[in-house]
Order: sequence, then C-alpha cells, then structure tokens
Amino acid sequence: MAAIGNIRKHSTMLVIVIGVAMAAFILGDFAKQRNKRDVNVGVIDGQEITIMDFNKKFETNLENTKRQKKVTSLSSDEQASVRNQTWNQMIKDIIMGEEYSQLGINVTADELFDMIQGPNPHPLIVQSFTDPNTGTFDRSRVIQYLKNLDSYPPEAKQQWLEFEKYLKQDRMQSKFNALISKGYYVPKALAVKAYKDDNDRASVSFVANKIVNIPDSMVTVTDDDYLAYYDANKEKFKQDASRDLDFVIFKVTPSPKDIDKAKKEIKAIKKDFEESDDVTRFMKVNSDTPYDSSWVGKGKLPVEVDSLLFTKDLGYVSDFWFTDNTYHLARLMDVAMRPDSMKASHILISYKGAYRANPAISRTKEEAEKLADSLLNVIKKKPSKIETLSTKYSDDPSAKTNNGDLGWFADGAMVPAFNQACVDTKTGKVTLAETPFGFHVIKVTGKKDKVKKVKVAVLTMEVVPSNETYQNVFADASKLASENKTLEQFNKAVKEMHLNKLSQPKVNEMTNNIRGYDNVRPIVKWAFNDNTEIGVVSDVFDLGDAYMVAVVTEKRNKGIPALNEIKNMLTRAVLNQKKGKYIAEKMKNYGNDLNQISKNMNLPIEQDNALVFSARSFGSYGREQKAIGTSFGLNKGATSKPIVDRVGVYVIKLNSLTASNAEKSYQQEVKKLEKDFVNSVNNNLPFRAAEKATDITDNRIKFF
Repeated sequence: MAAIGNIRKHSTMLVIVIGVAMAAFILGDFAKQRNKRDVNVGVIDGQEITIMDFNKKFETNLENTKRQKKVTSLSSDEQASVRNQTWNQMIKDIIMGEEYSQLGINVTADELFDMIQGPNPHPLIVQSFTDPNTGTFDRSRVIQYLKNLDSYPPEAKQQWLEFEKYLKQDRMQSKFNALISKGYYVPKALAVKAYKDDNDRASVSFVANKIVNIPDSMVTVTDDDYLAYYDANKEKFKQDASRDLDFVIFKVTPSPKDIDKAKKEIKAIKKDFEESDDVTRFMKVNSDTPYDSSWVGKGKLPVEVDSLLFTKDLGYVSDFWFTDNTYHLARLMDVAMRPDSMKASHILISYKGAYRANPAISRTKEEAEKLADSLLNVIKKKPSKIETLSTKYSDDPSAKTNNGDLGWFADGAMVPAFNQACVDTKTGKVTLAETPFGFHVIKVTGKKDKVKKVKVAVLTMEVVPSNETYQNVFADASKLASENKTLEQFNKAVKEMHLNKLSQPKVNEMTNNIRGYDNVRPIVKWAFNDNTEIGVVSDVFDLGDAYMVAVVTEKRNKGIPALNEIKNMLTRAVLNQKKGKYIAEKMKNYGNDLNQISKNMNLPIEQDNALVFSARSFGSYGREQKAIGTSFGLNKGATSKPIVDRVGVYVIKLNSLTASNAEKSYQQEVKKLEKDFVNSVNNNLPFRAAEKATDITDNRIKFF
C-alpha cells in the first residue's frame, strides 16, 4: 500500500517525466526524418539519393569528362552539365535496374570476360584497342593492358572499372531492347490497314474557309469559352517550375583612378625591365602573361612595335602602350636569321610514361634512348634507311602511311626541342632530339630561305578594379536594393538612376547561366525559395566581376498551371475556336450543297482526286487531320457537315473511293511497322514511358 501511495504521491511528476520522454522520442524521430530529407538530393521510385552518393557519382563523371576532353578543369557551365547528366544517369540506372531485375536480365562474369577478351569483343573494346598504325583490332593489346593494370595509377584502375560497368549496362540495355523488339508482333489486319492508308485513294470536292480570314471582332469570347478550352486541353500545358526575373547588373570595371595608377606602375617598372638579367623570372613576378621565347617574323608582333623592334639593338625596351584594358612593354631579347620553314623525316621512340604514349608500350626511358642511339648510328651511315626503319620502329601512328616524312612545317610549329634540332642541323644530316613524346631520330630534308626573326618579351599589366572601385559599385547596388522593396519602387529607381533593367523569363531550378554570368546559383535558389514573393526586391548578389539586384515578376509551379496563369496564352486558340464555330454556323445556313455555300460565301469549290488517309496535307491547307479523316468516313456521294479543323472550316463531298489492289503477304508493311517499333525502342521510348510513370522527387536546388 505504501508503494501505491508513493506512486500516487509522485504521479504528477511521473506524467511529466513520461511526457517529456515521449516528446523527446517524437521530436528526435522528427529531427531524424527532417535531417534525412536534408541529406537527400532526391528520391527515385522510393530510393533515396543522398548527397554523398550523388557527389561520389558526380566526381567520377567529372574526372571522366576531364579525361575525355584532355583538360585539368571544367568551366562552371560544363560542371553543371555533368551534374545534370549524373542525375539523369541515376534516374535511368534505378528505373532500368528494376526492369532488368524483374525480367532476370544480367551479365555474368563469363559474359563480361567474353565481351573484353573473347572472339567477339564489344565494339568499344575494338575501338579502344585498335592499332592506330594498322587500323586493325589487336587482342594482345587488351591482354597486355589488363596484365599491367595493377601498375597503373589508382585513377586509371578506377577508370577501367567504370568502363567495365558501362559495358555491362550497355549489354543489359541491348538485351532489354532485343526482348521488347522480339516480343512485338504485327497482325495481318494492321499491315493491311497500313497498306490501305497509303494506297486507297479518295476523290473529294470541298469548300474551305480559313479561320484567319474572319476578323477577331466578329466573335465574342467569354470566360466560359476559356474554361471549356482549358478543361479540354490543360494536359498540354504541363510545365516545370520556373520564375521570371527582372534585374540590374552593376558591372565592376576599372575606374579612371585605377587606370592612372596602373599607368604610373608601368612607367616605374620600365627601368627595372631594361636592367633585368633574368627576364623570365622578372616576367613571372611582374607580368600578367609569361615570357614567350618563340621566334617571330615581321608582321607577327603587335602593330605598336612590329616594325620598330626589327631596327633596334638587343635589350631595347619600347615605350608602353595601352590596348584591351592592358598596358604593355616590349623588350628585344634576340635576333637571328632563321629558315622560314623546314622539312624533315623522323622516327619516334617512345617509352612507358612518355606524353601520349601508346598504353601497350612497356620499354623504359633508358631502353628507348638506347634504341634511338642505335638507329641514329645506322641512319648516319646510310640516311636513306630512315624511311624503312621508320615504318618498322617508329611509335608515331602516321609513320606507317608516310614513312616518317613530316613534310614542310613552319619554324616554331613543332615542340621546341624538335624544332631547334631541325634549325641547327644541316639539310641532309641526321640528329637526335628528346621531347616529352620520347626520342626522335631526325633527318632534315629541306629548308627555305632564311629571314630575320626576333625573340621579344612582352610584359603585360592588366588594369583591374581596385577594392575601392568594388566598394563603390557595391554601394550603388546596395542603394537600389535597400531603398526599394517593391517592384514599383524598383522600376521607378531604375529609371531615376538611369540603370539598364534586364529580364530573364522562365528561369528553372537548374539554370546555371544568366546573361553570360555562370555563378548565378545563389540567385536561382533565392528565386525558388518559398519565402520569396513576387515583386519583392532581392539583396545584392555577387557575380564575381559584377553585382546583381533582382526581383521575381512571375512564378510558375510544376504541373498543370491554373487558368488565370495561362489565360493570355490561350486567347488565340480560343478565338480561333470561336471563329471556327462562327464559320460553321454560316455554312450550315446553306445546307450541304457545295454550290450554295460557294456562291453565298464567295468560296471556290476545290478538288483533291488522289487523297490518301496517311496524307500530310489536305489540299493546300496543311495537315488537317479532321478533314482527312472525315473524307474517308463518308459514303460515296455524301457530303459532310462543316468540319472545324486547325487551319480552316471545311464541307467535303466524297466523289469516289478507289480501293488499292490487295497484296498476298503485306510483308513490306510488316517490316516497316516492325522497323518503326524497333527504332522507338532503340530511342529509349520504353525508358521514357517508365520514367513518366515513376515518382521522382528532385531536391537538387537545395544543394547546388
């Protein structure tokens, strides 16, 4: 009893404790759910895509794209494109993966091995391991590559695994397409209909009145007319979420003060430039562009110094000049008489790790140098041997077709070491040069007349806006944003401040570029934020070399828009519908007599004596499908009621219908229908249908 009393005594506290515990449990679970949503880029067919999973796939695709383009970085636009491709790829992988699983479609390890090393390799394997010298597929190169795979960098191994994954996906897609295509059967009745649609011919007489001929003022459009048209056609107007923006861009450009400061700096640096003993280092420290040691002839330098430098002594530094928002100084570094162009043959001996070396090459750099020295000694004794030896030994893919002959090339066209070796070697002589590609045994076979050339160090100093200039421009942008909170105020201020207002319609959630600016994601995210209302002016957005102040002028949500959102878009269609009915009513007054309609409405009676059901045009009126269908639905000698179509209103009389000669098999039609179906399958029609039926939630705008 004492225990019960104690429970009663503390019952209030017990209820509070239990209540707090339950609240903590519920709130904790709610927080977990909310955090779970916060880390999901999206949900595809019930499968959550976390930001970590998405970014992992994105980074892989990013690296693959850089390798394919042979670049070390991608622009913001290119990265956005890869990000969209990654999302679309994940949608397809999940949807089609489920389809493959349900159908039992997979690729076994033995099948994958056969695709890579078997007698009938995958086309991409053939393409990737075709000998560039012979143009034929070399299976040994595949085997050699796989044997050496463990010695390659980790990124190369990862690239191969991704390649294997793609081969499996491609094979499963092929199996799926084949399964769908082979399951398609064309009944004879369908083939007969297709044949008759193309070959049965109707002879019709008709009167037509184009809708455009009736002035809009002849009809009155009511709200009920709009509603009726909207209800009948609203599925056509499904849309993605979008926003319309008005905005002002405040560009940050150098002020007169910035330009004057740069001018003083270029003046001050001229003497140091003249006296520098290490121009290359001086340029690295003081120039916006590095020293280019190329030899150039007259006519190849900036016009400000082109003629001048060919008459000056070494070390001469020009006066500064100003072009393209940049100050320049030029110093004459060297003068020489050099051949304008040269001709040479070569043998390239590459090695593992050399630039653009064939993956099948396994020789070391030392081995390559030794082989090149041996070839050099042989060719020095008999220079004509370079052609046959090039065909046999050169790692230059073109050697098999040109015997190593490079033809004529301009001075400076080749990599520096190769080019200088040709300059320094007499015609008919042989030399050896090392470049990033490997070792070259070179025979110089021709040189054209020498011309005067110079080496010039052009120091550049771009005039950039100062911090003060950035602050001044930001202050102008802030003034517009802070003092004007509504669209009306925004427009008034734009006019008073003599600013240039721009517009960008239908900005979508993944827009990555507005008017050439590619760092606009914060603006897009602001525009789609639930708290951003129409007509509210934004804060200042930083675009890097500009600032933007924006206002949302229109919102469109995903799905079917409300009637009031698209009413203006419907006006022409509703007007045409009303005018079509107006014409039809006028025609009805004269019965079904073409002559009476023609006479009273001043319309010619027209003929089409070879109309087919599959026709792309009804007379000269375009693809009027209702008119064509009606023609083939009439009895011989019968006249239709007025038919309101897309372009005009028609009353049609069927004069005769000539049936086509029956075939025995209709195989041509069967093959055509089957081909059309296979093409639709190969064009991803099944996937697009599955995607349309799949529940997909896209939250990317919360992250990117």
